[in-house]
Amino acid sequence: MLEKLGVESIRLDLPFRLNHVNCFMAESENGWTIIDAGLNNSETREFWDEQIGNRRIETIFITHYHPDHFGYAGGLQEKTGAQLRMSKIDAELGSVSWKPEFMETMPNQYSASGVPVEMAKKMVQNTVNFQQLVNPLPKIDHYLVEGERIQIGRYEYEVIHTPGHSDGMVCFYNKEKNVLFSADHILPKITPNISYWFHGQENPLALYLASLEKIKQLNADFVIPSHGKPFYGANERIVELIKHHEARLDETKEVLEAPSTVFQICERLFKRSLTVHEMRFAVGETLAHLEFLRHSGECVRNRDQNAWIYERN
Repeated sequence: MLEKLGVESIRLDLPFRLNHVNCFMAESENGWTIIDAGLNNSETREFWDEQIGNRRIETIFITHYHPDHFGYAGGLQEKTGAQLRMSKIDAELGSVSWKPEFMETMPNQYSASGVPVEMAKKMVQNTVNFQQLVNPLPKIDHYLVEGERIQIGRYEYEVIHTPGHSDGMVCFYNKEKNVLFSADHILPKITPNISYWFHGQENPLALYLASLEKIKQLNADFVIPSHGKPFYGANERIVELIKHHEARLDETKEVLEAPSTVFQICERLFKRSLTVHEMRFAVGETLAHLEFLRHSGECVRNRDQNAWIYERN
């Protein structure tokens, strides 16, 4: 199907448990288009050097600001001279999130989440380590907006804003072939991480569930995700993802049997051993589920000395 669409899938390795990201290349009349860029590390740079060769890259689309998609955007733009396009929301988040000024706020945020001091230091350092993997930052030539039409390979696609996994993430949909580039919004085997990262929208899970319902209206047939293999049947997968989060919310309420910090609840929800990197995501995901419950009126949050305490209503 990708060949019929005029799209090449580019699998880039990642140094995490989630061990790859799918980027894409497609040729149009005016040159080549790239979707997402990977991390800015030596392996990615060498891979793109080989992949691009003598091809003229016209446009780079970035689906969202997370490092495995956004990291080499600036470097790839400098190398190719291509125009770079992404949403304004995530362009701003991509700029702010990796600056020292934001990094300096993180110890207090983890303290407020009840994370032990030594663990918090490791989590902050893990985040700081990504700075070199996302620089240089790209120059945004155009902000993608809802409903905009863009050319990818042989077909035209509509830009669809799907906040949740990130506040400004976009997917691309072609009605003629009923094809969706789903980025990290819908993945075939794993559930996208929905976290609150101490900036942006406070209730990302509510945004994510609303975005799933929005995409469900398309009833897309063929889905091209950023992790895992393309698959058929978007709506079947959407139903599974919604059920997963409903079950996770129920589980969060169950473990909130007594007033607790975010970290205490996180430890009850994630029972396996986690790396420092994985713990960052686990805390963020726990916080997102707690904030969903708080905004729904099912729990409350109060300050106790330095930490936020969540309690069931």
